[in-house]
Amino acid sequence: MLEHSLNIGGSEWMIIIFAAVVLVLGTGKLPGVAKKMGKVMSEYNNAKNEIQQQMKEVTDEIPKISGPVETEREKLEMISKSAGIKTEGKTDEELQKAISLKMGQKTTDATQKTTDGIKKTTDASKTK
Repeated sequence: MLEHSLNIGGSEWMIIIFAAVVLVLGTGKLPGVAKKMGKVMSEYNNAKNEIQQQMKEVTDEIPKISGPVETEREKLEMISKSAGIKTEGKTDEELQKAISLKMGQKTTDATQKTTDGIKKTTDASKTK
């Protein structure tokens, strides 16, 4: 019938937790535990900062697209820039080949050669 609630704030909980830790660990082990906790927090912060730096580098590399491109050349230059290909002094066809190679796709000439080779083997198998 009588309900009692603990009106304990955040800082009071910290004091209670600290007192419980001292009771469990004792005063002799407390400095060692605090030192280990400091090392763990330091390693955590270093890892967090490293990941944030890597994420920042990745987001800086993404080219900013302000709007639609007007010409095919602008499109090729934008794709080349995002793939890390230099565009100076290259024709549209050279840029297309460089982009295809960078993306791991075969060029159209190589695809035609492969298709011709397949046709030749199927034609040879029909004559036998």
